[in-house]
Amino acid sequence: MAVFEYNAFNKNGKKVSGIIDAESSSAAKAKLRQQQIYPTLLNKIESKAVTHSKKSPPWLLGINFFSRISASELSMITRQLSTLLSAGFPLVKAVSTLVPQTKSKAMQKVLSQVKEAIQEGSSFAKALALYPNVFSPIFINMVNAGESSGTLEIVLERLADFTENREDSKKKIQASLAYPVLMSFIGVGVLLILLTYVVPGIIGIFSDMNQTLPLPTLILISVSSFFSSYWWAVVLVPVLFSLSVFSIKRTEKGAYLIDKLLISLPVFGTLLQKLMAARFTRTLASLLDNGVPMLTALNITKSVAGNKIMFELISNACERVEQGGELGEVFAQSKYFPYLASQMIKIGETSGEMEKMLEKTADLFEKDVQSAITAASSLIEPIIILTMGVVVGIIILAICLPIFEINQLIQ
Repeated sequence: MAVFEYNAFNKNGKKVSGIIDAESSSAAKAKLRQQQIYPTLLNKIESKAVTHSKKSPPWLLGINFFSRISASELSMITRQLSTLLSAGFPLVKAVSTLVPQTKSKAMQKVLSQVKEAIQEGSSFAKALALYPNVFSPIFINMVNAGESSGTLEIVLERLADFTENREDSKKKIQASLAYPVLMSFIGVGVLLILLTYVVPGIIGIFSDMNQTLPLPTLILISVSSFFSSYWWAVVLVPVLFSLSVFSIKRTEKGAYLIDKLLISLPVFGTLLQKLMAARFTRTLASLLDNGVPMLTALNITKSVAGNKIMFELISNACERVEQGGELGEVFAQSKYFPYLASQMIKIGETSGEMEKMLEKTADLFEKDVQSAITAASSLIEPIIILTMGVVVGIIILAICLPIFEINQLIQ
């Protein structure tokens, strides 16, 4: 059975669009007419995996139709599917029910093609695996474990919880950083406008007087002249720097060096280590709790490591566990993994409650990171305001000093 995308008019003459499955285009048109929908455009959606070709240029990577599917939408669909399965709906019927309820056309297409793949005899996990840019390896492997154990609805519920918790943590961190970042951009923008447009007009009055100016005023004139003449360089240098870092990070060695530098920084590096430890333990706990074997789970967590150092550390852990070694011992030997996290993993291995200890570790470090970022942002805000005040004060002083000297001469 094929899947078609249509644009049409309903019985009230209103434009509508959607997805429908049928044996052929004529059958799809007949099916739509039965619903009093009259198609003006009908296109067959080809079922294929959404993957990147190795020959694709770098600037095309990550840009595709399915990038519009958000994590929140995926979480909502997963929870709804779990509810339908718990209510006794067959899998194909449950997926089919969700297609018209989905607002995103991209998600409608994915669900329609997943349903088609299941009807053709594919398992749910294999059907999801056709869309690696939509469904992560964690999602696919947990679904596979749920299908194998007959607890698919429970696994989907846990997946929805896992996705929502991860997004909540991400949004809390972004919200904590949003105001300081905005303040920084506004502050830099105000200073650039002052130095480029406002100050030159005022300073020009003193230059015409052929009078010896105070040192602060001379410095301000030099800085203002530089920004007026080379404002394009001030804008271009950060852009070129960002592009250079991006290009270096695209190489294997460059990415490794940049990640090592970031994770080694005094304050930021410590936070990054805790954040990666929280992400690793949370992901591993979810996979193990749903019946995924340890080695398979470790290999999956490498895909969400987010850092080459962490990727290398998990790879070493895979080799050690495969040889019969202890997972906690591998992480305890690394200076880039929090010591407390490695000790909690060791306790989990000894007590036989690995999943619980991993969950507790993730909770602990997520809260620690959020608290640290909140505290830092509360300190950054007054520092930015104070810095702005000092800089503006220096500019005002440099402008006022010549005025005071002229006033004294007049008296």
